[in-house]
Amino acid sequence: MALRKLKPTSPGQRHKIANTFSEITTSTPEKSLISGKSKSGGRNNTGKMTMRYIGGGHKQKLRDIDFRREKDGIPGVVKSIEYDPTRTARIALVYYKDGEKRYIIAPNGIQVGQEIESGKKAAPEVGNALFLSDIPLGTVIHNIELRPNQGAKLARSAGSYAQLTAKDGKFVVVKLPSGETRLILATCKATIGTVSNSEHMLERSGKAGKSRWLGRRPRVRGVVMNPVDHPMGGGEGKNSGGHPRSRNGIPAKGYKTRAPKNQSSQYIIEGRKK
Repeated sequence: MALRKLKPTSPGQRHKIANTFSEITTSTPEKSLISGKSKSGGRNNTGKMTMRYIGGGHKQKLRDIDFRREKDGIPGVVKSIEYDPTRTARIALVYYKDGEKRYIIAPNGIQVGQEIESGKKAAPEVGNALFLSDIPLGTVIHNIELRPNQGAKLARSAGSYAQLTAKDGKFVVVKLPSGETRLILATCKATIGTVSNSEHMLERSGKAGKSRWLGRRPRVRGVVMNPVDHPMGGGEGKNSGGHPRSRNGIPAKGYKTRAPKNQSSQYIIEGRKK
C-alpha cells in the first residue's frame, strides 16, 4: 500500500492524494460472488426525497463477503487481492480445498498463494479465524463477532484493529478501535491481524466531483438555511446559529444519545474515548 501526491496541473489535482492500488492483483471480480446494487437516489416508492444528499454515483457491484468464516478445518489459498467499491478495505478471494470460493476482508500483509484456515486447529497467524478463547493475550485482531456464529460486526473498515487484553471465564476482554473496552463471549470468532489499506485515512479527493462519483450530493450547512428549514437558520448576515443541533432539534457536541438502559451496557467495562 502506498499513496501518491499528484502534481498541481489543475485545481482538482493540486491537493489530491491518491492510492496507488499496488497491492491489487486483478481488476476482474469473481462472477459467482457478485450481485447487482440498486440505487434509490434518496427517494421512496412514491418518488419523494426522504434522505437528503444522496444521488448519482458510479455503477457498483456488491461482493458477497464471508464474515462468518465457518469453514472450520478446511484450508484455503488466497488467489487474488481485489478492490471493493462499497468498502474502504481490500478483499481477498480464497479458493478452499473442497472447491468453494469465498471473499474475505483482506488483512494487512496477506499475500497471494498464502494458506489460511479457521476453527480450533488454526494457528494464530495473519488471516486465520479463531475462537476468542483460543487467541493468545495481546494479539491484534479484526472482524470480531458479537454473538457466536452471527458474523463479524466489529473492526471491519480500513486500517482498524482491536486487541485481546484479558480472559475472564466465558468472556474475553477486548479493546475496540473506539477506545471502548468490553466483554465478548469467548465462543465468538475473530481474525488475526489488522485490516488492509491502513493509509485510506490519508487520501484526499482533491475535488467535489469525487464525492459525486461516490453518490454524495452537496451538503448544505444548517446556519445558512432559513428558520423554517433548520433550528440554526435565519439571522442577519452571519448573526445566526445558536446551540449546535440537528435538523430535528437533537443537540450535538456532548449530548448523550445512547439509551441509558441499553442491554449491552453491562458488557462495557470502559466507555469509548471522549
